[in-house]
Formats: sequence, C-alpha cells, structure tokens
Amino acid sequence: MREPISSYPSVRVQEDGRQVVSQAGSVLLVETVRKVGLDQAISAALAPWRRPRAVHDPGKVVLDLALAVALGGDCLADAGLLRAEPAVFGPVASDPTVSRLVDTPAVSGDTALQAIRSARAEVRERVWWLADRKAPDADGTVTTDLDGVLVIAHSDKQDAAPTWKRTYGHHPLMGFVDHGPGGTGEPVAALLRPGNAGSNTAADHITAARLTLAQPPKKYRRGRQTLIRTDSAGGTHDFVSWLARRGRWLSYSVGMVITDARAAALPALSRRTRNGPPTPSADHHESPRPSSVSLVTWARNRSSWALTSRAGRPPVRCRRGTRQVSWRVEGRPICRRGRRLCGG
Repeated sequence: MREPISSYPSVRVQEDGRQVVSQAGSVLLVETVRKVGLDQAISAALAPWRRPRAVHDPGKVVLDLALAVALGGDCLADAGLLRAEPAVFGPVASDPTVSRLVDTPAVSGDTALQAIRSARAEVRERVWWLADRKAPDADGTVTTDLDGVLVIAHSDKQDAAPTWKRTYGHHPLMGFVDHGPGGTGEPVAALLRPGNAGSNTAADHITAARLTLAQPPKKYRRGRQTLIRTDSAGGTHDFVSWLARRGRWLSYSVGMVITDARAAALPALSRRTRNGPPTPSADHHESPRPSSVSLVTWARNRSSWALTSRAGRPPVRCRRGTRQVSWRVEGRPICRRGRRLCGG
C-alpha cells in the first residue's frame, strides 16, 4: 500500500493470498472516487462547514456514508463497515463524530445540499467527458427518467410513514440518466419525501425535474436534446405545463391512462381537423406526415388537456417496453398499447 494521495488510500490488488481484507469489492468504488476527483470536489464544497482543527473532513464523512450504503448499510452506525478496514478506506470517524459532522451542514439546509450537488455536477461532467463514446450523451442527447421508489424503514425514523403498498418507510422521487440498452440508469437526483407522499404530486415532480436537470452539463439543461420521461404519476396538468413552457424547450414522454374507449376515439378526434385521420407508423422513429399546428382539448376527469403540436415534429423516444405501434394525433405520437403521451 502506497501513501495516500487523496482522502482514500491507493490500494494494490494482488492474488498472493496475503493481507486479505473484507469488503474487497468496494475497492472499485474507492478507486473510482479517487480517479475522478469526487473526494476532493466534495471536500472543497463542504470546506466552509469544517471546524478549525477538526481531524475529520466533512466531505470524506459524506463519502464514507455513501460507501456504507453501497455496501448494504442503512444507518449512520453502518460506517463501522468501513472503520474495520483502514487499509482500504483510510481513517473513518467514530459514530458520535459522524453524527456531529452530519448535523453541522444540516443546519444550513439547502445551502449545504446545493454545494454537494454542484460538486457532483462538476465531477459528472468530467466523467462523461472521459467516457467519450461510452457516455450517456454520446449521441448528443440525454434521456432522464423520473420515478418514485419505496424505501422500507424497520424502525421509526424522520418522515417515515405508511406507504401505499401497506409498508412503512419513505417514498423518495428519483431522477436517473438512461445509459441505453447496454447500461443501467445513472442516479443523479433524489427528492426525499415521507412514505405517505402522493404519487401524482406535480410540485414534487417539478422539483425532482429541476434537480435532475441541474446534474448534466449545462448544454443539456434546456432544449430538445434533453428528454424527460415519467410514468403515469407525472401525468398532471401542472407538470406537463411546466415541461412544455416556452423557453424551456424540453422533450418529454409522460405516461397517461388511455382506456380502450379513449384509444378508439382518437381517430375520430383527429378526423375533425383539416388534416384528416392520423397516420399510423410501425416504428416510433419513422418521420410521419407533418401536421398543422392546432389545439387539442382532451376531456379527462372533468377537466381538459391543452396539447399544442408543432408541424413536422418527429416523435420522441418512449420508455423501453412500450409496444412500437403508435398513432400520430395532431403531430403527437400516441402509443396504443403503451398508453403514453409523448411530446416535445
């Protein structure tokens, strides 16, 4: 083992069976943190919250907790997994020290969180640049997914509450960047919410979308090259209006409940316009017949959806798993089986 040049030691892996350590699989995570400079970026971001003559760096404590979660931990005390292997993780703060170092920036609220988010965005841009053709924006576009997840709490914790699946815990709203068929989702944002938080809360979807858009490089934070996808939880008036707002220019794919009766009525709805019936396509990526700019009012739950279209706008990509058969209704692709509304 060489002398550490960052917050974590540089570990050499060999197969001689000597100096065996537990949690050896975490070496990949530690080396990734070191190579991309995430430890230095987080430490610099949280430097204002480091007390004079403090032994432990708040930035390293935050990263230690993230590593503990990746190793299966679910509370602050699980940092002990790392503390047991100083040769791999370096010096790890004690449980009381971890608690104090977490409480200190927590008093600042969003200021400390914004500092961490900015550091993550800076490092992410560097990683995507290093990844080159393997980066999620290799084709000049970025696809992000918003989805809620349930986190089970086995004891009473802050904001823990009964969930809609009759469990107990939290219901955060997550943002992921899609890496395509050959990869997985890259988690970029998380909005912490109580377990009883609603699935169709437009304000939470808007906040999660803003947090997600703040993570990719700046050129992807607005414009058609950025696609935001949600399931039917994002099918609300306020969230769709926020996505389609002039000046934001985002592409989007929002799940909506399209019953068989509504699907059957779509051709009749389109025939009322001067362009005639919609043009069916076997593949979403084909360029269908252009349609004129018009306003479609869709009655839903005693309200209406004002959906504007743009002439000649090709359909956007839908979430994986939807059937590749669609109708174009006033310039917008409707997946008959996938029950999604795509726009942008």
